[in-house]
Amino acid sequence: MRMWPLPFRRVRSAAAPADPAIVVEGARKSTGGRARTRMLMTMAVFFGMYGLIAVRLVYFGLLDPAADGGPAIHIQASRPDIVDRNGEVLATDIKTASLFAEPRRIVDVDEALEKLSSVLPDLDYEQTYHKLKSEAGFVWLRRQLTPRQEADIMALGIPGIGFRTEKRRFYPSGETASHIVGLVNIDNQGIAGMEKYIDSQGLADLQQTGLAVARDLRPVRLSIDLRVQHIVHDEIAAGMERYRAIATGAVVLNVKTGEVLAMASVPDFDPNNPYNAHEKDRLNRMSAGLYEMGSTFKSFTTAMALDSGKVTLGSRFDASVPIRIGNQTIHDFHGKGRVLTVPEVFIYSSNIGSAREAETVGVEAHREFLHRMGLLDRMKTELPEVARPTEPKVWKQVHSITIAFGHGVSTTPLQTAVGSAALMNGGYLIEPTFLPRTQEEAMQTATRVVKEKTGLDMRYLYALNAEKGSGRGARVPGYRVGGKTGTAEKVVNGRYSKTLNFNAFVAAFPMDDPQYIVLTIADEPKPEKPGMGATAASNAGVMAANIIRRSAALLGVQPEFGHENAALLVSTH
Repeated sequence: MRMWPLPFRRVRSAAAPADPAIVVEGARKSTGGRARTRMLMTMAVFFGMYGLIAVRLVYFGLLDPAADGGPAIHIQASRPDIVDRNGEVLATDIKTASLFAEPRRIVDVDEALEKLSSVLPDLDYEQTYHKLKSEAGFVWLRRQLTPRQEADIMALGIPGIGFRTEKRRFYPSGETASHIVGLVNIDNQGIAGMEKYIDSQGLADLQQTGLAVARDLRPVRLSIDLRVQHIVHDEIAAGMERYRAIATGAVVLNVKTGEVLAMASVPDFDPNNPYNAHEKDRLNRMSAGLYEMGSTFKSFTTAMALDSGKVTLGSRFDASVPIRIGNQTIHDFHGKGRVLTVPEVFIYSSNIGSAREAETVGVEAHREFLHRMGLLDRMKTELPEVARPTEPKVWKQVHSITIAFGHGVSTTPLQTAVGSAALMNGGYLIEPTFLPRTQEEAMQTATRVVKEKTGLDMRYLYALNAEKGSGRGARVPGYRVGGKTGTAEKVVNGRYSKTLNFNAFVAAFPMDDPQYIVLTIADEPKPEKPGMGATAASNAGVMAANIIRRSAALLGVQPEFGHENAALLVSTH
């Protein structure tokens, strides 16, 4: 065999053309592998995307909005209407829209917030921005929108923004009866007044169980007469302005049933927009304010003395000189400087004479009597806003003497009215109520606190005081009105002020058979005009007369013009 030398061995050049069939087959194998890989990768991406979407959908479906930081989604429970004694609506539910967002569905937070601010300019920008940027599934943005706001926001077409229908409490009479009716919070739960009382009577339990359905809730009828309530509110608001007082108030009470027909205190608030309801000066002063009631307490001092049997209308007390006890000296505001009969002690509002009456009865008997009259214990009634009266921990002679003319203990004006009613209705203490009650129902729980004879004597003194004493300014033509003034110096920095007074007037009518008590207050009133006084007769008494003049006919008391407003002297023994 012939061998070629190695340097000259025959080999195929790399540049030599290959077999065409072999080249095509190799190209097909290479291209097909790459296409298959790309197709598999594309399918994997699509399957991955759809799988992720499916997982997220399942996640959102199982998500608990409450656990995610948003408010619990629930159907808001209904509340019963509140109506006055004549069926006039004082509070009712209305439907309203509330705005919410689902932050995960918000595409552009800045744009969404800018659009919302065009309709809700007072929206908290920073707080809302953080809400929309959060990972929460549900957040409230604004509760209880107006229909116009709802329509304007809906027109913006913002993805991830929605509305939920809720119930909102509406008070047709506004601030007129706000302290009595009260108000609810954003979740329609009672937080003050009779709204809170209704919740405490079982409505809150019905709401929690979902049984508070509107069609099953009967209206709650109050003892309030909205017509009289409007008059009272109107008169005390006018009086506060006229006398430049820091506050005024009044109550109209049925002496036979204990029903509160009207009660108001100003400054007050609008329950439809209660932004200032919790401010200090919006306190319901009639039931939640504590005051030294001044000379109105002399009604109870005189009644106590008469009821003890140690004093009669014919008894006399020496008021010729001031009383000194310890480092205190008791003077009369308009002293007569002589011996006074019991009627004179009352109509001249003698501090010295009242102190002598208390001395006759004794310290312990004095304290027991005021507790018996319900003046020093926390009042029992439906209204939650009720203050607890204050008294000295240990009563001494000096306490009894000052309390005799209304200094040294603090109670509420409403309790003073209730105690006065007991002196006018034959001697029965009847707990006040804001719900309708008959006289028969009232007498089932009434407590006799003074003798019937004592009540008759006090009627005489009330009528006499309106004829000849400090109550003359409260007389109303056609109606026999009686009453007692009270001008108490206010305590400022632990001392009694000589310039700031708390004034009150308690009136009863008609005096031949009293049906109603009207008690008015004026806190720090000023003289109406230069040269005029600022005692209770010139402000609180005038407000009481105006209330009686405007409301007596509505209360069913017919005027009589055939006789003079003269006190009828009853037996003194």
